[in-house]
Amino acid sequence: MSTSRVVVVTGGTRGIGLGLAGQLLERGCRVVVCGRSSAAVDTAVAELGALGGDRLSGIAADVTDRESLQKLWDHTTETFGRVDVWINNAGVSAPRRPLPEIPATAVESVVRTNLVGAVNGSTVALAGMSAQPGGGWIWNMEGFGSDGQLQPGMAVYGASKRAVTYLTAAMVKEAKGTDVRVGYLSPGIVATDLLVDDYDGQPEAFEKARKIFNILGDRVETVTPWLADRVLAASKNGTRVAWLTRSKAMGRFLTAGFRSRDIFATDESPATTTEAVS
Repeated sequence: MSTSRVVVVTGGTRGIGLGLAGQLLERGCRVVVCGRSSAAVDTAVAELGALGGDRLSGIAADVTDRESLQKLWDHTTETFGRVDVWINNAGVSAPRRPLPEIPATAVESVVRTNLVGAVNGSTVALAGMSAQPGGGWIWNMEGFGSDGQLQPGMAVYGASKRAVTYLTAAMVKEAKGTDVRVGYLSPGIVATDLLVDDYDGQPEAFEKARKIFNILGDRVETVTPWLADRVLAASKNGTRVAWLTRSKAMGRFLTAGFRSRDIFATDESPATTTEAVS
């Protein structure tokens, strides 16, 4: 059997998760993706199949159910022998509206998926990695609000991601001195369905926000190769892998008048979206 690293990507059937899975496969990893439905998993596996072959597997799993994630762990270890890297990527967002306008069902979905899902995944991975030789890496996906930024309409999503950052910091402390290491994964603003869906029914608000997204944002295929390289190269517990740093954001604002970008365009030239790796 191949000695390449075994990586689990929750929410790996679309967006950043799917992009990461593809990049990790290209780097020789064995990858298991999960999604909420078997149909979504089958579609993702078919899309990634040419890259992975027998190094790729997928299974339906609900991150809000710890037993379901335990089955994901068991499936991975039965298929590939162990789990070297577990990425808690699965996430959902709430509509960008004032808090009283957000339905209780949306609030529950965001908190259960983004926070409880990360807790469940971390718990399963931490227990499993602690019991296997060599330990492993757990990465939690940050998002808007993780660093304390505030914006109207982002109360629920931002609170969930702020909590995930606290969870990660606590895990870093708990993992100290063990073979398990924990890291923060911050992709920045990425053009995905998740980002666009935030503005469902608010076309004017989206067009206004789009101007900022086109300055600070990027496409999945731009960000995920960079993230994959740094996830695999990390060695220190508590590592933060952040694509959109403050200095990079400032530089983009300063040069915005000299660049024309549309990260949402399906026919955009790669030259307008590729960012220098630093």
